[in-house]
Amino acid sequence: MRAKIIACETVGEELKSLIPQGTPCTFLKFGLHCTPDELHATLQEEIDRTQDDVDTILLGYGMCSKGALGLSARGFRLVIPRVDDCIALFLGSKDEYARQRLIEPGTFYLTKGWIECGDDPYTEYLKALPRYGPEKAYRLEKLVIKNYTRLALINTGNYQMDKYRSYARHVADFFEMKFEEIPGSTALLRSLLQNNWNHDFIVVEPGGKVEFGMFSL
Repeated sequence: MRAKIIACETVGEELKSLIPQGTPCTFLKFGLHCTPDELHATLQEEIDRTQDDVDTILLGYGMCSKGALGLSARGFRLVIPRVDDCIALFLGSKDEYARQRLIEPGTFYLTKGWIECGDDPYTEYLKALPRYGPEKAYRLEKLVIKNYTRLALINTGNYQMDKYRSYARHVADFFEMKFEEIPGSTALLRSLLQNNWNHDFIVVEPGGKVEFGMFSL
């Protein structure tokens, strides 16, 4: 198989130690998730500019706010994990994600990648600070995260956690959320890279498109 990887930069943090040497990779900015239409357009552009020496494109994305829906495989095989978003990729399965939601539905998840990208309530508070001052900025962010009671740091075992553990605990304490460090897994990502495409993956053959119903099989 001649593969190329297109992934979110947060997922890229988990993939870097797993990718076979010489495999072409493109890691896209996390902020694209905020604008699903732009995410979709950027993904399609990356697929379309893929060279003919590749036959399979592996996506380090899930449905991701429907940004992956409608992607055309063009002349390539397109493989995408059958998950709603990347939290399941960090936890290793949809089942584990569902189990965590049952344990504590109001959970804000963090990983090294998300912390590095500045995607958490504390960075949003810091952005609002110059405009609103500390008290109002805090109240506004508390309102945004009012339904979250737990901050869970996912540890996939891929890197040293001390710095990220300290930061995540600070965010939890600052916003009076319960802090937990929970085990993650790279099982899905390993399967993606190793061609173990079972029912956890969508395989779109050349000329096909990613459709909504594919994610619910």
